[in-house]
Amino acid sequence: MAVAFCTALLGLGTAACNDDNLNPIPETLISDQVVFDTPARIELQVNNLYAYVKTGAFYGGRYTVYNDVRADDFINRTTNSVTAFGVWAHALTPTSQNDVVNLWSAAYQAINQANVFLAGMDANSVKFVAPTFPATFATTAEQYKAEARLLRALSYYSLLQLYARPYADGAGSKLGLPLRLQAENSLPGNDLARSTVAEVYTQILADLQFAETNLPLTYTGNAAAAPNITRAHRNTAIALKTRVLLSMQRYADVVTEANKIVSASAPFTATTGVPNALNASIAAVFASPQETSESIFSFPFTAQNAPGTQNQLAGYFTPTPVGNGEFFLNTSGILGNAAWAATDARRTSFVFVSGGASYLRKYASGTPYLDKSPVIRYAEVMLNLAEGLARTSATNIPRALELLNAVRGRSNGSLYPATISQQDLINAILLERRIEFVGEGIRNIDIMRLNQTIPAKSSVPAIPTSDPRYVWPIPAAEIQTNALIVQNEGY
Repeated sequence: MAVAFCTALLGLGTAACNDDNLNPIPETLISDQVVFDTPARIELQVNNLYAYVKTGAFYGGRYTVYNDVRADDFINRTTNSVTAFGVWAHALTPTSQNDVVNLWSAAYQAINQANVFLAGMDANSVKFVAPTFPATFATTAEQYKAEARLLRALSYYSLLQLYARPYADGAGSKLGLPLRLQAENSLPGNDLARSTVAEVYTQILADLQFAETNLPLTYTGNAAAAPNITRAHRNTAIALKTRVLLSMQRYADVVTEANKIVSASAPFTATTGVPNALNASIAAVFASPQETSESIFSFPFTAQNAPGTQNQLAGYFTPTPVGNGEFFLNTSGILGNAAWAATDARRTSFVFVSGGASYLRKYASGTPYLDKSPVIRYAEVMLNLAEGLARTSATNIPRALELLNAVRGRSNGSLYPATISQQDLINAILLERRIEFVGEGIRNIDIMRLNQTIPAKSSVPAIPTSDPRYVWPIPAAEIQTNALIVQNEGY
């Protein structure tokens, strides 16, 4: 649905606000005076919030790609600056349009849409009464707000991973992001200083806590039904909290949250809400339509709503004729690690040799590229819990090991022994994450949350934590239109 909101395009320095006499609202649009007048119109707005986050410049493909190719498991083939060569080579500037500028703009547009919706819900709450609205709409309204806040939290978390120092660097004391929580519809509201990393994380957790409290346990009761994968539910909020808390190195809290949706012993499943669980086959998880109990949250696409040109995950990682093979697997990266056995199902199912190079084919559908874009799945929650357990106490080793071996064991018959040390277990979990989530945008996040050097690859040297290129620059357009913002050091 097109809504005639007067919305500032944050970070671009432009606004979609016009004089009504010169630019009357077209008859095909619905004025912001009436978009909250019926349940159907409100639900269409909620659907629109998801559309903003899954745009191609953001979670429709590029955000996931950037967090993989920044690290060391892929080699660039095309040297095309439009398709992430600058990201791979750590050669970005504040004016790098296709990545630095566009991702920032897309994420903040998604955030502002959530803010506009939340403000509208509060301003129009007196309308939510019979006979137009059912008696149960008060609960539904809180659910809709929870969806908006979860998407806002996801957007802020995603921005932090690229444009700000990791939480581990100074316990969140470094500069984070402009924390925009108000609906902006004009440029004067654009001036806002950067909050600290810790302050942004605090807001993210507050949004996710609200989401957990107010989202439904399930939409249909069927774990493989699309709404339980493509729309946020209670388990989605909990799962994302485990990722956020892991990035903050709050390991005991990771355990507390993960225990809400991971049973005490195998077979590991969520005992409340959507019955999320590790699927028996990793190949099935990524087979069309990517709707198994393991998929906690993914963004869907249709032929009429595809990721867009040069945004698709398959286009980057899969060779012709399906994709363009912009990046192939680095033989000096995870592909060459002996822990990733030749018989591992993740290798036999997803590694494809073409033209002498090995490519990833987790995303196997060609034009118009309808593979879902994964946000989080149950295997990650299990490994988040395993790491949280392993880092908090040596007494947790047995359960952490059981979780690790459950993920590893479904694809690789070689399991880690009960005699493993605490540090070796932590290292094994981190290694397993590289294998399990290759091509899913986790690798660079894992490096940075531990405040580690981004490893070298091919002709690209390592990027130590002291290098200004360790984080992306704030876009020049934001600097020009926001008088209170400060650029990252070195740019």
